[in-house]
Amino acid sequence: MRPRRGYEGCNRSCTRERRPINDTSLFSLGTNTGRAGCGESRTSGSEGGPKKPTRRETGKGASVRPYTTTVTTAEGTATVFVAVDHCNSECIGIHAAATGDRFEALEPIHQGIREHFDAVQEGCATGLTLRHDNGSAYMSDHFQKQVAFLGIESSPSFVRQPEGNGCSERFIRTLKENLLWVRYFATVEELRLALLEFKRLYNEQWLLERHNYQTPTQVRLNCKQELSKAA
Repeated sequence: MRPRRGYEGCNRSCTRERRPINDTSLFSLGTNTGRAGCGESRTSGSEGGPKKPTRRETGKGASVRPYTTTVTTAEGTATVFVAVDHCNSECIGIHAAATGDRFEALEPIHQGIREHFDAVQEGCATGLTLRHDNGSAYMSDHFQKQVAFLGIESSPSFVRQPEGNGCSERFIRTLKENLLWVRYFATVEELRLALLEFKRLYNEQWLLERHNYQTPTQVRLNCKQELSKAA
């Protein structure tokens, strides 16, 4: 029997109750930092250095994460943040910025809150669980306090275990293969607009095998219809 892939295990465990966000739910965050348009990628330990021992090898954790290098042709390095619903694999937020700091990391969350909870205000997303990695932006006081302010429960994945955040990792792979690795972008703003369009097309047209080849939008609509019938 082949070992279960990380995103498969995450998908199966997180979709026992098939309810997209706007109810008690869970979504994850991912970060893709680098050069938009180039195919180079690295998943080493420290930047430019050798891979550090994993927790299995040393018995200790490490606070590093994989990253991908890509670049805008005129403005250099850009950072892409995403937020993905674990239930229907819908991209609920996506953002690009020249700096990958804690303030920019919150933008995909705010996008999802505005779309599914109407307004960004205290306690508006109570009951929601947020899976994220252990990057400095996500573990910062500002990020954690803002998440708590919104009523969201923070759920960090294990250090150096990307399969623990498999839903967003899988989405980022799709994003790379269908946008970041096949197009060049002159500016970060051009990249940001292209990401928003990709989000729309993905949610409305991307067929998901685990949902019987329905799109994320179709899965959400079906869930809403089931909930209305149950009510």
